Amino acid sequence: MAPSFSLFLRGLLLLCCLGLLRPARATHIVGGEMELTHQSGSTYTLTLNLYFDAVNGNAAALDNALLAGIFDKATNQRMQQLTLPLVSNTFVSYTNPACTTGSLSTRKLVYSRAVTLDAATYTGAAGYYAAVERCCRNLAIGNIVGPGAAAQTFYLEFPAVVRGGQPFVDSTPRIFPPLGDYACVGELFYYDFGGQDADGDSLVYDMVTPLNGHTSASAPTLTSSQAAPFSPITWSSGLSAQNQIPGTPTLGIDARTGRLTVRPTRLGLFVFGVRCAEYRRGVKIGETRRDFQLYVLACPLNAAPSVAVQLPGRPRAYQPTRDTLRLLPGADHCVQLVFTDPNPSSQLTLTTRPVNFTASAANSPTFTAGTTSGTVRTAGAPDTLRATLCFPDCMDSQGKVFLLDLIVADNGCALPKRDTVRLAFTARPAVNRAPLLTSTFPPAPLDAADPPVLVPVRLGETYSATLLGTDADQNALTLTATGQGFDLAAAGMQFSAQGGTGRADGTFQWRADCAAPTRQEMTVVFQLTETATCTPLPQQRTVRFQLLPSADTVAFLPPNVITPNGDGLNDAFTLPSLPPDFCEQRFAGVRIFTRWGNEVYHSPERTFRWPGAGTAGTYYYLVTYTNGRKYKGWLEVLK
Repeated sequence: MAPSFSLFLRGLLLLCCLGLLRPARATHIVGGEMELTHQSGSTYTLTLNLYFDAVNGNAAALDNALLAGIFDKATNQRMQQLTLPLVSNTFVSYTNPACTTGSLSTRKLVYSRAVTLDAATYTGAAGYYAAVERCCRNLAIGNIVGPGAAAQTFYLEFPAVVRGGQPFVDSTPRIFPPLGDYACVGELFYYDFGGQDADGDSLVYDMVTPLNGHTSASAPTLTSSQAAPFSPITWSSGLSAQNQIPGTPTLGIDARTGRLTVRPTRLGLFVFGVRCAEYRRGVKIGETRRDFQLYVLACPLNAAPSVAVQLPGRPRAYQPTRDTLRLLPGADHCVQLVFTDPNPSSQLTLTTRPVNFTASAANSPTFTAGTTSGTVRTAGAPDTLRATLCFPDCMDSQGKVFLLDLIVADNGCALPKRDTVRLAFTARPAVNRAPLLTSTFPPAPLDAADPPVLVPVRLGETYSATLLGTDADQNALTLTATGQGFDLAAAGMQFSAQGGTGRADGTFQWRADCAAPTRQEMTVVFQLTETATCTPLPQQRTVRFQLLPSADTVAFLPPNVITPNGDGLNDAFTLPSLPPDFCEQRFAGVRIFTRWGNEVYHSPERTFRWPGAGTAGTYYYLVTYTNGRKYKGWLEVLK
């Protein structure tokens, strides 16, 4: 619901418009901050983010470049003077675009350029600071003296780039985007002014008095950068760095998170300053400041929405701090949520937020029915919305009481109103008993530390085994088989299985052939897995298999005498009892030599016949196999 504008706002616009008639004042600065980002080596990027009043600001004050200075913090000696060109000009977004008002529009002007911080120069132990000065702030600011002539000094501090003789790399914190919103008088206003640090340094936030500096309405920019000290702005009577915007509470910032909070009690336009200090290993190494301003308007009354929770089986609504939802096995794990808003045409959104547990796939409740967003109290819309929130059956709070915030928010301006119900609950999943896996394999070792059982299978044989999985809880079971480092099918192994509720059957078969790794063990893992249970307890059986060569039918006893005389007895040298071919161990050839080493015969056929060389005497033979195996011997040729 966008606010109507009060007489105050009309007066405020009139004052700002009058300011536009006096361009010498150049009243346009909403605020801003500086950043120093390490790129590589000694190269950094120095950036100024200047927030410009796009409604009341003097267009002539939009600079195409601004002057920056870098100074030694210990001596105030100027190290560098740089011109930062304008590189970007964009609008700052509202948190809720529906709350947009023509009286508030801010541009983000980005000025940036590369800068070199030489390791031989930037070694000062006290560090350095960079500053840009520009006048003037908005004429309508109501919490400082002489706002139309008040300037801003954009300021940051950074450490030496060398410490202890070693490079010391640092990028200053990057503060989150500024607010484009306004606050409503008498209503709590909050905004995240925190930041991120690329180096993982710790960030600490506090409220500070904005800096004025050396520029003025008559000299809004500098022709030469000036060193500190920079004079501060002057607060109006009764205000200070700790009370920058009157309120209950006054404007404050969370030192750890950077979250701004205020419930303003006065209408107007207010400037404020925030400092973000950077610490590494407990030592402060730098800081950056951001000035900004906040409009406080008289907004239409916006009543907060409400949400109620109905527990299963309970006649009344859930009462925080009194009731606890207990999620037990087999019980209803869903709660009903009813949310509404007394304001007409309110757009509501329902969300959840874990308080003392981390959301994950196993323990995150989900909305399963109804709606989590919608409009109420308008034509064709209901007065209330409903949703069903269900918790996972397997959620386990491990004996603790978990807390879950159920939050309904409207689309009110300037910020949504909320109602939160903190749901306390415990959850316990069903107890699961381990399934049983049996098989016809040889028994497994009694000691689990012993190697798995070894099943030897000879070449050409077929080995079979069956497996059976059962589960007393009747969970769905599946059986699988996996070769460790090899493919079952490629090794000639087959496994077929049939799963089911409470039972799974499997059959393993291996036709041992040369597809398997020769004389090497092959390990197969059989696994029984249960599904549709909160705590699956898989069972395994590991079996090793070894391929053995087929048994030799005849001992290798080669003859050592031949008589090639044509009588049909021992007429030729043969080796019929050679070890059989086995996978990669195959007959490669035979060679026969004289006693002086001269080769007289060779053949690649294992069925060779050598009738002698025509000369009686002693000869030597060499038989080789493809795997490098060799057989040597001698024979006598008698004539």
